[in-house]
Amino acid sequence: MTVVATTDQPLTEAEVETIKRDFPILAQDVNGYPLAYLDSGATAERPTQVLDAERRFLEHDNAAVHRGAHTLAALSTDAYEDARATVARFIGAAAPTEVVWTANATDALNLVAYGIANASRGRGGVDAERFRIGPGDEILVTEAEHHANLVPWQELAALTGATLRWVPVRDDGTWTAEDAVALIGPATRVVAFAHVSNVTGMVAPVSAVVAAARANGALTVLDACQSAPHRPLDVQQLGIDFAAFSGHKMLGPNGIGVLWGRAELLDALPPFRTGGSMITTVTMEHSEFMPAPERFEAGTQPVSQAVALAEAVRYLERIGMHRVRAHEEHLAQRMLDGLAAVPGVRVVGPPAGVPRSGLVSFDVDGVHAHDVSQYLDAQGIAVRSGHHCAQPLHRRLGLVATSRASTYVYTTEQDVDRFLAAVGEIRAYFGATDA
Repeated sequence: MTVVATTDQPLTEAEVETIKRDFPILAQDVNGYPLAYLDSGATAERPTQVLDAERRFLEHDNAAVHRGAHTLAALSTDAYEDARATVARFIGAAAPTEVVWTANATDALNLVAYGIANASRGRGGVDAERFRIGPGDEILVTEAEHHANLVPWQELAALTGATLRWVPVRDDGTWTAEDAVALIGPATRVVAFAHVSNVTGMVAPVSAVVAAARANGALTVLDACQSAPHRPLDVQQLGIDFAAFSGHKMLGPNGIGVLWGRAELLDALPPFRTGGSMITTVTMEHSEFMPAPERFEAGTQPVSQAVALAEAVRYLERIGMHRVRAHEEHLAQRMLDGLAAVPGVRVVGPPAGVPRSGLVSFDVDGVHAHDVSQYLDAQGIAVRSGHHCAQPLHRRLGLVATSRASTYVYTTEQDVDRFLAAVGEIRAYFGATDA
């Protein structure tokens, strides 16, 4: 890959073609057509560099980390912690110890929610008192959240007696800073929201929400699953308290996610998963836990996955995250313009001219989203169909499901144009055109 990162300009088509050659899976035909993979919002593909990095580690250095005194154990531990430092730098963390390895973003968000639940039950001692919530306290989310950033907070409310509230979305599925700030007050203890919606592509007004939360002493938890892979992310600059994202959405492997948290908060938050590797002293009556991040990494760690995720980060850094964002926003606008010209297609999300990520969800009048997906798949075009783990949002929009096309660094203009041409054929194919 030869791409210039020192610019904010979108990737050229020649650069994207060069990048695309790094992804073996994209070289195949599907159903007799070249694959146009437009489902990166669900799972991104992996370049050869990432596949090779994990394979090299497994073939040469694989061993248990933080446990052995032999050479392979030392090499494995170094690789594991180097990966943590790489990810910490990528997101602007103050120190590598602010990065906790988890199974995925869902696991990371549950870690925070159940850690707060444990603190509310008296676990964690004096240091954990800051997390205590109960009857009369409020947890705030939005109506647009992925289930992974909704269900854990529902459970926290049920366990503690706190009240779950939500920012309502408007007819296009978006919400504003004013909508959120109006609901943040002295009773608010946690504000959890997505940086970028996985359905509408809306980019959240983070600074305004954080300012209101801080003014009322509330914690902020950011679902960064659709931002960390696609745009520059600086957790300190954003002013948030916790952030979560997954490796498989950013050119990395399954089975690994990241929880970032402010050091003083992670060290005070009680763990909810316990066992080996996260303790200092264990007796038959009592255990004492290590400081973060080890206190949250019980059991056998995802070592090769961490190594592969670090290589994915380096791959993205070589491209430049400003260029990644510019490329995807360019493609999103191309999709929006094309879909606007197709009769019977309704796009959900921000109106024209409002920044959005490189994904577009839409409804084809008279045709179910699954049929849309199957028609496109028959032409080698992969998109997502369903409620995208956001049932409340779809219910508010009056839709059972939508189709979603999502782009990434390997998506070409030709991929988008093939998609648009195929969407233009769907209603006629299913006999859904107006008489």
